[in-house]
Amino acid sequence: MESIHTIEKFNETIESEQPVIIKFQADWCPDCRRMDMFIGEVLEEYNQYRWYDVNRDEISEVADKYEVMGIPSLLIFKQGEKIAHLHSADAKTPEEVEEFLQTSL
Repeated sequence: MESIHTIEKFNETIESEQPVIIKFQADWCPDCRRMDMFIGEVLEEYNQYRWYDVNRDEISEVADKYEVMGIPSLLIFKQGEKIAHLHSADAKTPEEVEEFLQTSL
């Protein structure tokens, strides 16, 4: 999963013709570390998509713009538009994440 550290790179990334999945997280977030324990398997299953990681604290303007109020959150973008958002409360298990991806992609 490639990390995004600037607003410019974020904006360039979400313009993709194909859906891109962006995980918003923070270093201090225990739920984010829990997701890290299982997200690799999900990534392998959905490896036809590009996955990115954004530290919510590094580019908070982006998190605010796309209403990332809780972390970890998964957002799917296509052609610059947010097409799906998995809020942190619903991202606790691999099953919840896979269900989100199945219905959103």
